[in-house]
Amino acid sequence: MTSRNPNRASSVYQGSDGFWHGRVTVGYRDDGSIDRRHVMAKTKGVVVQKVRDLERARDQGQVRRPGQRWTVAAWLDHWLENIARPNLRATSYSAYQVAVRRHLIPEIGKHRLDRLEPEHLERLYRKIVADGGRPGRAHQVHRTIRTALGEAHRRGHVARNVAALARPPRVQLEPIQPYTVDEVRAIMSTARAHPNGARWAIALALGLRQGEVLGLTWSDVDLDAGFLRIRTTRHRPTYAHGCGGTCGKSAGRCPQRIQMNRAAGDTKSDAGRRVVGLPAALGELLREQRVEQERWQEAARQLWQNGDWVFTSRVGAPLNPSSDYHRWKALLKEAGVRDGRLHDARHTAATVLLVLGVPERTVMGIMGWSSTAMAARYQHVTDPIRRQVADQVGGLLWSDERSRPE
Repeated sequence: MTSRNPNRASSVYQGSDGFWHGRVTVGYRDDGSIDRRHVMAKTKGVVVQKVRDLERARDQGQVRRPGQRWTVAAWLDHWLENIARPNLRATSYSAYQVAVRRHLIPEIGKHRLDRLEPEHLERLYRKIVADGGRPGRAHQVHRTIRTALGEAHRRGHVARNVAALARPPRVQLEPIQPYTVDEVRAIMSTARAHPNGARWAIALALGLRQGEVLGLTWSDVDLDAGFLRIRTTRHRPTYAHGCGGTCGKSAGRCPQRIQMNRAAGDTKSDAGRRVVGLPAALGELLREQRVEQERWQEAARQLWQNGDWVFTSRVGAPLNPSSDYHRWKALLKEAGVRDGRLHDARHTAATVLLVLGVPERTVMGIMGWSSTAMAARYQHVTDPIRRQVADQVGGLLWSDERSRPE
């Protein structure tokens, strides 16, 4: 009597067709039934090897689940709208959307998801750079497909995440170029003549991110105790057509546009939620800001939008991040200061703190950094400044040869 294999154990047998067959249980289907895979070959040895390979893939979680055969385009569409969008901040979703719509779907969207290879991705990264894109853009595309394929792998739609094997081009970090003390003074002096001038003083002195400054409310400010509470960030608005795309304009200029994201939300990380002390002079600037805002409110009357924002338009509306960026550029030009990124104001504040010898952990708390690696990026800037200060002290104390120690 021939003994039977235990239930769900792998089996190898020769069929009436003369071929050798193997069957391996790899899990369960969506309806709860057993998922048993079939392999076949002309010889028993080949089938035995195929069975062992399938068992190994099953044990390592590398067997693709049965069901829809996704293309890269179909999966990216599904992942972007049904998985990423409900669970991501608006800024993160927007970055993923650009990578998917502009690069991934047009270039590799027709591939079967389970047949995508690392080489397909590496060719795409090289093409982005060859077409004039920065390596950083290729890296953003790489991060996007790696995240999307990671979710596909977690759900069993692919046997491996090929993006984890692909090598994106190397990215050099943009150099940190803080403003000098004279440049900071020129910027802040010029800003005082403009509405919301304290907005730039906060960026240069405390290093708040753009969204953090624009997201400040008066309930976050304690002028008597002298501190700010950072807990909200203002988002760059994103829009969709309200006309069904028939207006002939971009979504942002559609007369019936619909805003797709919230105006503000929580800070990007736990480290971003923090309390920062206010220098006395900055506290005075904020008091002046409140007085000026009260004048605007009185003039606007019923048109005033009471959102409790610290920095607003003349009718109380929160400042738009895009308009805020252009005001920064105009301010630099008016102050006669070299052009720079808005983020350079944040670099300036961090550099000052580190040069003053403020402990690294304290600087991390003030700046909202979650990693000590950020402080290490400033070393090439702060070390020369510290040496320059030491030379100045030495020149002052030992400029007279007779006073030099023997």
